[in-house]
Amino acid sequence: MCKCLTGLPTACLERAKEFRTRLGFLLQKPDLKHELGNFSKAERRSKYRPSLNDILGWRESFDQLLSSKDGLATFHTFLKTEFSEENIEFWMACEEYKQTQSTTKLLAMADSIFQEFIQTEAPKEVNIDHETKEITRQHLKDGTPTCFDVAQAKARTLMEKDSYPRFLKSSLYRDLLEQVSQHSSGKHCQT
Repeated sequence: MCKCLTGLPTACLERAKEFRTRLGFLLQKPDLKHELGNFSKAERRSKYRPSLNDILGWRESFDQLLSSKDGLATFHTFLKTEFSEENIEFWMACEEYKQTQSTTKLLAMADSIFQEFIQTEAPKEVNIDHETKEITRQHLKDGTPTCFDVAQAKARTLMEKDSYPRFLKSSLYRDLLEQVSQHSSGKHCQT
């Protein structure tokens, strides 16, 4: 180890290793431009592409973004570029959990979600306070569809106040809006 690094706290060194790993992942990943909204000709004709109204609606409210399948996917892609996708992945896991009917599946999913996102040093640990973690741990014993509500609300608030404004200012959102606007105006000119 470099002598200048030995004076740093272990937590800083671990965080640096994590960043190095994540950056290595990005360097190995194929060009992200396609994933970030650079559509092929086939996709431009696809009916699954978000409409201009959808994209404009995403900036109206965070709820509109989360309720749109395309909005959710685009926001998830944005969060990946910021290395904070654990928040939206936790939120989505909680939404899926709430829809589960089987009590047996609820208990298994609850444990899995807790281990993946809530417990200390979880692989995708969300940024919530210790008190919320403990409340969630207590509610987990009940195995009800609402056991993650407090933690999910905290993660949602964090995304809405922090990540969402950056998303709306991001080149990903602006470029997607521009591409769809140009495509929409091109359609109107052709008719």
